Amino acid sequence: MTAERSAPAPTERHHLGDMVLDRKTALRLSYEKLAERCIDPDTGEQAVKSSWLHRIATRLPVQAPSAAALRGMSAGLEVPLRLVQDAASAQFFGVDFVYSNDETVRAMVSHFEEMTPEDRRKIRALIEAFRKA
Repeated sequence: MTAERSAPAPTERHHLGDMVLDRKTALRLSYEKLAERCIDPDTGEQAVKSSWLHRIATRLPVQAPSAAALRGMSAGLEVPLRLVQDAASAQFFGVDFVYSNDETVRAMVSHFEEMTPEDRRKIRALIEAFRKA
């Protein structure tokens, strides 16, 4: 008989929604004005609607954003694209990105936030070992 490992208990994740709300507040913009700023630099088109931004910020159900939406949100929120991608990955897919101390190594870890402090420490040590290699 093999021991089976159970999946971590699902938790509510609102990384991207919280980012939208925080940046909207910091930039002192309405959802409409924020949406107007979310222009995908690759296409020059508005990437998200104000209603979608409102729904995600207020923790209502939304569809996961497209790559174009993430690029547009990066521009509109004035946040580096990788951080917007990290927040979306955590919220919609339960995947956390963990960085080395100098941010030169980035690892994708499923449900890192739900791990024990000891397991998180081990993963960080592994990432630091790759940084030094």
